[in-house]
Amino acid sequence: MHYVYLIESVSDPTKRYVGVTADLKTRLDDHNAGRSTHTSRHCPWRLVTYIAFSNRPQAESFERYLKSGSGHAFASKRLWLS
Repeated sequence: MHYVYLIESVSDPTKRYVGVTADLKTRLDDHNAGRSTHTSRHCPWRLVTYIAFSNRPQAESFERYLKSGSGHAFASKRLWLS
């Protein structure tokens, strides 16, 4: 399985990140250990939502969508907790 995941900084909830991985637990551990250049300054992170896909290209396509303008609107309304 491949996962598109949404994480939010515990220390600054305005900082959010969307990514894709085949190993969700390890990837979240990497974010919280500061091993990701995009998220290292806002540790720790908490998992908000994840969606599982059976193949990587489909997961990557959905990740790109969530990072687009209409994808941001969809995620804000449906995936991020208020």
